[in-house]
Amino acid sequence: MRLPGYSSLCAAAVVGLGGASGMSGVGQEHPKDLPAPVLTGHMPVEEAITKRRSVRDFMDVPLTLKDISQLCWAGQGITDRGRGYRASPSAGALFPIELYIVTAEGVSHYQPAKHRLKPHLTGDVRQALQGAALDQDPIGQAPLCVVIAAAVERTARKYGSRAERYCFIEAGHVAQNILLQATALKLAGVPVGAFEDVKVAKILKLPKDQRVLYLLPIGNPSL
Repeated sequence: MRLPGYSSLCAAAVVGLGGASGMSGVGQEHPKDLPAPVLTGHMPVEEAITKRRSVRDFMDVPLTLKDISQLCWAGQGITDRGRGYRASPSAGALFPIELYIVTAEGVSHYQPAKHRLKPHLTGDVRQALQGAALDQDPIGQAPLCVVIAAAVERTARKYGSRAERYCFIEAGHVAQNILLQATALKLAGVPVGAFEDVKVAKILKLPKDQRVLYLLPIGNPSL
Protein backbone atom coordinates (compact mmCIF):
# COMPACT_ATOMS: atom_id res chain seq x y z
CA MET A 1 0.00 0.00 0.00
CA ARG A 2 1.48 3.36 -1.01
CA LEU A 3 -0.45 6.05 0.81
CA PRO A 4 -3.07 6.10 3.56
CA GLY A 5 -6.62 6.93 2.72
CA TYR A 6 -10.01 5.41 1.92
CA SER A 7 -9.95 4.21 0.71
CA SER A 8 -9.12 -11.02 -17.93
CA LEU A 9 -10.22 -13.64 -18.36
CA CYS A 10 -9.26 -15.79 -21.40
CA ALA A 11 -9.96 -13.90 -24.62
CA ALA A 12 -13.24 -15.72 -25.18
CA ALA A 13 -14.31 -15.45 -21.56
CA VAL A 14 -13.64 -11.73 -21.18
CA VAL A 15 -16.63 -10.79 -23.30
CA GLY A 16 -18.97 -12.43 -20.84
CA LEU A 17 -18.09 -9.95 -18.11
CA GLY A 18 -18.83 -6.72 -19.86
CA GLY A 19 -20.29 -6.68 -23.31
CA ALA A 20 -19.69 -4.05 -25.98
CA SER A 21 -16.74 -1.68 -25.70
CA GLY A 22 -17.19 1.93 -24.64
CA MET A 23 -18.47 3.01 -21.24
CA SER A 24 -22.20 2.86 -20.75
CA GLY A 25 -24.71 2.80 -17.95
CA VAL A 26 -25.47 0.12 -15.40
CA GLY A 27 -25.44 -3.26 -17.11
CA GLN A 28 -28.61 -5.22 -17.67
CA GLU A 29 -27.03 -8.48 -18.86
CA HIS A 30 -27.74 -11.74 -17.07
CA PRO A 31 -25.38 -12.83 -14.26
CA LYS A 32 -22.52 -15.13 -15.26
CA ASP A 33 -21.93 -18.23 -13.17
CA LEU A 34 -18.34 -18.74 -12.07
CA PRO A 35 -16.50 -22.08 -12.02
CA ALA A 36 -16.64 -23.84 -8.68
CA PRO A 37 -13.75 -22.74 -6.44
CA VAL A 38 -10.91 -25.14 -5.76
CA LEU A 39 -10.83 -26.00 -2.06
CA THR A 40 -7.46 -27.76 -1.95
CA GLY A 41 -4.39 -26.20 -3.52
CA HIS A 42 -0.73 -26.93 -4.12
CA MET A 43 0.74 -24.03 -2.11
CA PRO A 44 0.60 -24.14 1.71
CA VAL A 45 -0.62 -20.97 3.39
CA GLU A 46 2.82 -20.51 4.98
CA GLU A 47 4.42 -20.45 1.54
CA ALA A 48 1.85 -17.98 0.22
CA ILE A 49 2.53 -15.66 3.17
CA THR A 50 6.27 -15.90 2.56
CA LYS A 51 6.00 -15.23 -1.17
CA ARG A 52 3.39 -12.46 -1.14
CA ARG A 53 4.83 -9.18 -2.37
CA SER A 54 3.34 -5.91 -3.57
CA VAL A 55 3.78 -5.86 -7.36
CA ARG A 56 3.05 -2.81 -9.50
CA ASP A 57 4.00 -3.99 -13.00
CA PHE A 58 1.89 -6.54 -14.83
CA MET A 59 1.96 -8.44 -18.09
CA ASP A 60 -0.70 -7.59 -20.66
CA VAL A 61 -2.39 -10.96 -20.17
CA PRO A 62 -6.03 -11.29 -19.09
CA LEU A 63 -6.87 -13.51 -16.14
CA THR A 64 -8.82 -16.70 -16.70
CA LEU A 65 -12.38 -17.06 -15.49
CA LYS A 66 -11.12 -19.80 -13.17
CA ASP A 67 -8.64 -17.39 -11.56
CA ILE A 68 -11.28 -14.70 -11.15
CA SER A 69 -13.59 -17.26 -9.56
CA GLN A 70 -10.90 -18.22 -7.07
CA LEU A 71 -10.08 -14.61 -6.17
CA CYS A 72 -13.74 -13.74 -5.58
CA TRP A 73 -14.25 -16.85 -3.47
CA ALA A 74 -11.14 -16.10 -1.36
CA GLY A 75 -12.48 -12.65 -0.58
CA GLN A 76 -16.18 -13.20 -0.02
CA GLY A 77 -17.06 -16.75 -1.05
CA ILE A 78 -19.47 -18.88 0.97
CA THR A 79 -17.58 -21.43 3.06
CA ASP A 80 -20.49 -22.72 5.16
CA ARG A 81 -23.70 -23.10 3.18
CA GLY A 82 -25.74 -24.03 6.23
CA ARG A 83 -24.99 -20.83 8.11
CA GLY A 84 -23.99 -18.60 5.21
CA TYR A 85 -20.52 -17.90 6.57
CA ARG A 86 -17.92 -16.48 4.21
CA ALA A 87 -14.18 -16.75 3.63
CA SER A 88 -13.46 -13.55 5.60
CA PRO A 89 -14.68 -12.84 9.14
CA SER A 90 -17.41 -10.24 9.60
CA ALA A 91 -18.67 -8.51 12.74
CA GLY A 92 -22.01 -10.07 13.63
CA ALA A 93 -21.92 -12.03 10.33
CA LEU A 94 -23.55 -8.96 8.71
CA PHE A 95 -21.22 -8.99 5.67
CA PRO A 96 -21.22 -5.33 4.59
CA ILE A 97 -18.45 -5.89 2.03
CA GLU A 98 -19.26 -5.79 -1.68
CA LEU A 99 -16.75 -6.80 -4.38
CA TYR A 100 -16.61 -5.30 -7.86
CA ILE A 101 -14.43 -6.81 -10.58
CA VAL A 102 -12.97 -4.33 -13.10
CA THR A 103 -11.51 -5.59 -16.39
CA ALA A 104 -10.96 -4.19 -19.87
CA GLU A 105 -14.49 -5.27 -20.76
CA GLY A 106 -16.37 -3.70 -17.88
CA VAL A 107 -17.32 -3.87 -14.23
CA SER A 108 -19.11 -6.78 -12.57
CA HIS A 109 -20.55 -7.22 -9.09
CA TYR A 110 -19.74 -10.45 -7.26
CA GLN A 111 -22.75 -12.26 -5.79
CA PRO A 112 -21.44 -14.65 -3.11
CA ALA A 113 -24.65 -16.64 -2.52
CA LYS A 114 -24.69 -17.93 -6.09
CA HIS A 115 -20.96 -17.52 -6.77
CA ARG A 116 -21.50 -15.50 -9.90
CA LEU A 117 -20.76 -12.13 -11.48
CA LYS A 118 -23.55 -9.73 -12.31
CA PRO A 119 -22.63 -7.25 -15.08
CA HIS A 120 -22.65 -3.75 -13.68
CA LEU A 121 -21.02 -1.52 -16.33
CA THR A 122 -19.79 -2.12 -19.84
CA GLY A 123 -16.61 -0.56 -21.19
CA ASP A 124 -13.07 -0.11 -19.89
CA VAL A 125 -13.01 2.29 -16.93
CA ARG A 126 -9.49 1.42 -15.77
CA GLN A 127 -7.86 4.63 -17.04
CA ALA A 128 -10.56 6.74 -15.43
CA LEU A 129 -10.11 4.75 -12.24
CA GLN A 130 -6.35 5.33 -12.40
CA GLY A 131 -6.96 9.05 -12.70
CA ALA A 132 -9.14 8.98 -9.58
CA ALA A 133 -6.42 7.05 -7.74
CA LEU A 134 -3.73 9.77 -7.95
CA ASP A 135 -2.74 8.41 -11.39
CA GLN A 136 -1.18 5.25 -9.95
CA ASP A 137 -0.10 3.12 -12.93
CA PRO A 138 -1.03 -0.32 -11.55
CA ILE A 139 -4.73 0.58 -11.60
CA GLY A 140 -4.75 1.18 -15.33
CA GLN A 141 -2.16 -1.43 -16.24
CA ALA A 142 -3.42 -4.48 -14.36
CA PRO A 143 -5.83 -6.71 -16.31
CA LEU A 144 -8.08 -6.87 -13.26
CA CYS A 145 -8.82 -4.65 -10.29
CA VAL A 146 -10.86 -5.83 -7.33
CA VAL A 147 -12.78 -2.98 -5.76
CA ILE A 148 -13.66 -3.53 -2.11
CA ALA A 149 -16.66 -1.45 -1.04
CA ALA A 150 -18.76 -1.49 2.11
CA ALA A 151 -22.38 -0.76 2.95
CA VAL A 152 -21.54 0.66 6.39
CA GLU A 153 -25.17 1.09 7.42
CA ARG A 154 -25.60 -2.69 7.18
CA THR A 155 -23.26 -3.01 10.15
CA ALA A 156 -24.35 0.21 11.89
CA ARG A 157 -27.83 -1.18 12.52
CA LYS A 158 -26.27 -3.45 15.13
CA TYR A 159 -22.99 -1.77 16.09
CA GLY A 160 -23.77 1.92 15.77
CA SER A 161 -20.78 4.24 15.76
CA ARG A 162 -18.28 1.35 15.68
CA ALA A 163 -19.60 0.13 12.32
CA GLU A 164 -17.14 2.17 10.27
CA ARG A 165 -14.22 0.72 12.22
CA TYR A 166 -15.52 -2.82 11.76
CA CYS A 167 -15.91 -2.28 8.02
CA PHE A 168 -12.31 -1.06 7.73
CA ILE A 169 -11.10 -4.11 9.65
CA GLU A 170 -13.18 -6.42 7.49
CA ALA A 171 -11.86 -4.85 4.29
CA GLY A 172 -8.36 -5.70 5.51
CA HIS A 173 -9.33 -9.33 6.05
CA VAL A 174 -10.82 -9.53 2.57
CA ALA A 175 -7.84 -7.86 0.89
CA GLN A 176 -5.30 -10.13 2.53
CA ASN A 177 -7.28 -13.23 1.60
CA ILE A 178 -7.41 -12.12 -2.03
CA LEU A 179 -3.71 -11.22 -2.16
CA LEU A 180 -2.67 -14.54 -0.64
CA GLN A 181 -4.92 -16.37 -3.07
CA ALA A 182 -3.35 -14.42 -5.93
CA THR A 183 0.08 -15.50 -4.71
CA ALA A 184 -1.01 -19.14 -4.59
CA LEU A 185 -2.22 -18.77 -8.21
CA LYS A 186 1.22 -17.35 -9.17
CA LEU A 187 -0.39 -13.97 -9.72
CA ALA A 188 0.40 -10.78 -7.83
CA GLY A 189 -1.19 -7.54 -6.76
CA VAL A 190 -0.82 -4.42 -4.68
CA PRO A 191 -3.28 -2.88 -2.19
CA VAL A 192 -4.12 0.73 -3.05
CA GLY A 193 -5.74 2.99 -0.47
CA ALA A 194 -4.96 6.38 -1.99
CA PHE A 195 -7.81 7.57 -4.19
CA GLU A 196 -10.59 10.13 -4.35
CA ASP A 197 -13.61 8.43 -2.85
CA VAL A 198 -16.31 10.41 -4.61
CA LYS A 199 -14.65 10.16 -8.03
CA VAL A 200 -14.16 6.40 -7.77
CA ALA A 201 -17.74 5.86 -6.67
CA LYS A 202 -18.97 8.03 -9.54
CA ILE A 203 -16.86 6.23 -12.15
CA LEU A 204 -18.14 2.86 -10.92
CA LYS A 205 -21.71 4.11 -10.52
CA LEU A 206 -21.95 2.52 -7.09
CA PRO A 207 -25.15 2.57 -5.03
CA LYS A 208 -25.23 5.58 -2.71
CA ASP A 209 -25.09 3.39 0.39
CA GLN A 210 -21.75 1.83 -0.63
CA ARG A 211 -18.37 3.32 0.13
CA VAL A 212 -15.11 2.33 -1.58
CA LEU A 213 -12.41 1.26 0.88
CA TYR A 214 -9.72 -0.50 -1.16
CA LEU A 215 -8.50 -1.11 -4.71
CA LEU A 216 -6.55 -4.28 -5.57
CA PRO A 217 -4.99 -4.33 -9.05
CA ILE A 218 -4.03 -7.93 -9.83
CA GLY A 219 -2.35 -9.73 -12.71
CA ASN A 220 0.58 -11.78 -13.92
CA PRO A 221 3.72 -10.03 -12.66
CA SER A 222 6.11 -8.65 -15.28
CA LEU A 223 9.37 -10.57 -15.41
